[in-house]
Amino acid sequence: MGFEHVEGEDRGDILLYALSTCVWCKKTKKLLADLGVEYSYIYVDLLEGEERKSTLDEVKRHNPNASFPTTVIDDDLCIVGYKEREIKEALGL
Repeated sequence: MGFEHVEGEDRGDILLYALSTCVWCKKTKKLLADLGVEYSYIYVDLLEGEERKSTLDEVKRHNPNASFPTTVIDDDLCIVGYKEREIKEALGL
């Protein structure tokens, strides 16, 4: 998959599924960057064909509504939407 990687402090495996046009997705990316944590993100709307389908299937595994942003931490905890407090708590910050 076409994840973009952002260097930072290791706070676990953080994956952000986002849309390139989504204000809340941009805010979530900015929050993670401001917190200085290492994370990866993917703009699902920029994918095509099978890659898009398989990525959406992965999002739905964590968030059946497939809404964005969907932040997955350690392939376990899923935070849907821009929830600054929840994200900080999940990362121990």
